[in-house]
Amino acid sequence: MKLSYSKRDAARKSESKKLRREGSIPAVLYSRGESANNIVVEANAFTALLRKVIPGRLSTTVFTLDIEGGKPKRAILKEIQYEPTTYDVIHLDFIELFDDHKINVKVPIECVGAAECPGVKLGGVLRQVIRSFPVSCLPKDMPEAFQMDVRTMGMRDSRRLSDLTIPETLRPLVDLKEVAVAIVKR
Repeated sequence: MKLSYSKRDAARKSESKKLRREGSIPAVLYSRGESANNIVVEANAFTALLRKVIPGRLSTTVFTLDIEGGKPKRAILKEIQYEPTTYDVIHLDFIELFDDHKINVKVPIECVGAAECPGVKLGGVLRQVIRSFPVSCLPKDMPEAFQMDVRTMGMRDSRRLSDLTIPETLRPLVDLKEVAVAIVKR
């Protein structure tokens, strides 16, 4: 996903408010071995990109940040801040990706086959206890999402994180014995 940005001056509150009134979003780009870069992105362009992202996969979406006359940088969105009343985006934090440097990322877990699940057909409810799975990996090995197959689950069955197919290139950052999905009574 391509996103254009420009550099901005010091991160003063009045400056950030002015940028938001003009239709921009103040942001910070963190790079390894450098101080944080204060940048600004166009609000309309960012919201248009957000509409293209599959729900739940924003944490693993790689953005290509372009600056005029500069080299594009690959980054992931680490934090997004919203205005509490209007839910407008007011600030973004990006982390630049380097091919030789591992990152910690929360990979979403998606349940597959819930409509065919015998436990759901008998009146149970699919309860997803853990929605994202924190892992450490190189950027090239980062999966978009994990698929949890729930087609064969009956009433009161559960699946743990250890039931996921985890590639060797990923290092889990939580205990794999934790319950990820369960079928419970209403």
